Amino acid sequence: MRRQNPNPVVAIACGGTGGHLFPGIAVGEELLNRGAGVLLLVSPKEIDQRVTSGLPDFDIITLPAAPLDRGKLGAFFSGTLKSLRRCRELFRERKPDAVLAMGGFTSAPAVLAGWLRGAKTFLHEANTPAGRANRWLAHFIDEGFLYFPEAARRLSLRKATTVGMPLRTQFQPMDASSARMALGLNPDRPVLLVMGGSQGAQGINDLVCGALPQIVAREPKLQFIHLSGTRDADKVAAAYKAVSAKAITRPFLTEMEMALGAASLAVSRSGASSLAEFAAMGLPAVLIPYPSAADNHQFFNARSFVESGAAVLREQRDATPQSLGEVVLGLLADESGLAGMRQKMAGRHSPDAAARVAERILSSLPQHRSASTRSPVGSPAALPLGTREKNSR
Repeated sequence: MRRQNPNPVVAIACGGTGGHLFPGIAVGEELLNRGAGVLLLVSPKEIDQRVTSGLPDFDIITLPAAPLDRGKLGAFFSGTLKSLRRCRELFRERKPDAVLAMGGFTSAPAVLAGWLRGAKTFLHEANTPAGRANRWLAHFIDEGFLYFPEAARRLSLRKATTVGMPLRTQFQPMDASSARMALGLNPDRPVLLVMGGSQGAQGINDLVCGALPQIVAREPKLQFIHLSGTRDADKVAAAYKAVSAKAITRPFLTEMEMALGAASLAVSRSGASSLAEFAAMGLPAVLIPYPSAADNHQFFNARSFVESGAAVLREQRDATPQSLGEVVLGLLADESGLAGMRQKMAGRHSPDAAARVAERILSSLPQHRSASTRSPVGSPAALPLGTREKNSR
């Protein structure tokens, strides 16, 4: 049931990709648990509409925003202006006490409209090199929350706090055998998870499908979960059928925690949200960064995890099906090495990042300050990490 007359109200702009949407939902859930009302501002994209349709406790607002794609500059500016007008109308009807931007093309209209109405403004930066939207918005922000502390170098923030990546509560370590059984797999056989983020990845799909004969010939007991995205779904399913592999192939899986819990190893892009989910579940990974990502941010995200021993990096331009197959087979054959990677991956997890963000936002609001000074989990470990002040530029 939707909360009536919530106090305070926080607007969260998190539309466009799963990497923005799911962390925004995680923070929103923490705010709801603390009695706040949440306006979730999303885009018209399919993933936003599909996921938010099952969130009854949120007020869901779809903004007519469009991404800054090559050759579509007019659509981007038109969508931004329309979204700004929509946010200003919305905030006149129900003024938020705070606005949180999770990055991406829905962020600017919400932050500007909130700033003009005198709301507290916040952003979360998920990547090592800060994104374009957040770099521009930083001048209007009261406090920024970071996944990677290095991101502060490119953000002109008055205050920056390293909190980690907000995750939904279902991302917790689980028994692999139980997860495999729940998905219809053999509980005693290893599983390779292949994924490219919320929209799939053609480069990874082609590499893995090309490597399947080699992998299956040497590891016939290996099972697969392959999340291909919509465009390559038929091609990927046919590739597994051709080698008679035990495989679950889907364009997209809502219950990602089950796939991560069942897996022994992942082959994946290195979006920040995916990396945080791997860390929460202690899942080692072979990371193939998206080569066209803005500022090559997926490469730098991946490198941070590789340097800590939690993952292996292969750049798409250098990878071949044969070389990828050798990396996967080598890791699966080295049980002690894989266990060490699992431990190091788990060490990258920030379990209460969403709670920290929610508490920082609420503690900044005068009407809620006294209630938000308590630790969300009742221990010093839950206090925000890495808070530092910077002069406004």
